[in-house]
Amino acid sequence: MVATMEAVDAAVKVPDSETDVFIDQAYIEDLLEKAKYTSDADIQNILDKAERYEGLGHQEIAALLVSKDPAHTARIFDIAGKIKRHIYGNRIVMFAPLYVSDYCVNRCSYCSYNCGHEFSRKKLTMDEVRQEVKFLEQMGHKRIALEAGEHDKECPIDYIVDCMRTIYDMKFENGEIRRINVNIAATTVENYKKLQEVGIGTYVLFQETYHQPTYEKVHKAGPKKNYAYHLTAFDRAHLGGIDDVGGGVLFGLADPYFEVLGLMIHNEHLEERFNVGFHTISVPRLVPANGMNLTDFPHLVDDATFERIVAIIRLAVPFTGMLLSTRENHAMRKKLLQVGISQISAGSCTGVGGYAVKDKKEKANPQFNVNDDRTALEVISELIDDGYVPSFCTACYRSGRTGDRFMSLAKSGQIKNVCLPNALMTLCEYAIDYGDEAFRQKADAAIARELPGIANEKIRVKAMANVEKIRQGTRDFYF
Repeated sequence: MVATMEAVDAAVKVPDSETDVFIDQAYIEDLLEKAKYTSDADIQNILDKAERYEGLGHQEIAALLVSKDPAHTARIFDIAGKIKRHIYGNRIVMFAPLYVSDYCVNRCSYCSYNCGHEFSRKKLTMDEVRQEVKFLEQMGHKRIALEAGEHDKECPIDYIVDCMRTIYDMKFENGEIRRINVNIAATTVENYKKLQEVGIGTYVLFQETYHQPTYEKVHKAGPKKNYAYHLTAFDRAHLGGIDDVGGGVLFGLADPYFEVLGLMIHNEHLEERFNVGFHTISVPRLVPANGMNLTDFPHLVDDATFERIVAIIRLAVPFTGMLLSTRENHAMRKKLLQVGISQISAGSCTGVGGYAVKDKKEKANPQFNVNDDRTALEVISELIDDGYVPSFCTACYRSGRTGDRFMSLAKSGQIKNVCLPNALMTLCEYAIDYGDEAFRQKADAAIARELPGIANEKIRVKAMANVEKIRQGTRDFYF
């Protein structure tokens, strides 16, 4: 259900000043220091609580982060896997990014779109947007993340709105984009209203780093340098009517344990103010990009630490979706799916206009280097081999199950009644429309295996009937 101004207390002023900063650096540092003295018995109690799907408090999260005991780590992974299976089953939601403009006025030291970098910048025309979407639809994608640099002249909010309208209006053969998540710079309440009116899915924004001194160091110029304005973007998004928001940090900029606690405090802030926290949390990690050098960043996160962090986030916020991009390589993506990740990208291109370019040498300047360059079909096929159900479902967004409505269903366990059948029906669509004969047989076997697992008999019977209708040519069934 879309949030209204009345629902969020219209008397609350729009936050954007230093006095509205709710991240207390000293408080987080104190949490981490105290956590060093957590007893083994207390750690076990924290893990017992997590295993009951109760989530975790700040000090409890800090204790797990600083613990180096291999036995604790093993149990963290075990519980993370249990939570993942209990709440999400074996479904993995699929998406792909779509970059529409690399014009940017910010000077961010970690990003290839840095305005100080010299390269031929590009903004897609609506015809070029259609061309990109055609390729995404040929891959079978139904959900995209619309991405753009920050530039009010070259890429104003009305351009983003036009892109969204163009995408939603386009259909190629059986392909169509049914949900557009948007990842653009922090903006005003009025601009968020425009995104809501045109049908945004989730508004995604990474704080990059919650450590304010580091934030101000890596954001050297441009509007993004304003820590407080960036931090309070989700407050303005809610006031603009967007109740599905997705947070994240760029791991590698500052102490990763500080960042996790910052994320959790931000989530709690939104829950307290708007009755719903993050719909999703993304966990991008610094990777090479044009114009930057990884050796300039002293807080790079190794694989073992990163895997622990993802698992701990899953314990801390069990009902929040977790996204992973193609920044991570094939092997790491397989590992992280087991301990918390519920959505992954596939067949991604991180440059403007890159899907339509055949010769990789001609591809536009990517925002970051992709480390898993398998095709969407290869990714999806392996997911099935590994026992997962790739899902192209967008039903919650289109049925109004957003914000606190979605979260209440998730926490009650009722969301399962629609997630699995929707996943299976969209997988059936994908197999018929985009798979070869071998893939269709593989998908059919997975669907036959999973359909009996739909607990609600009425929904199970209807899902089975819908699968047959899909095989006969009808599309877009959902609960």
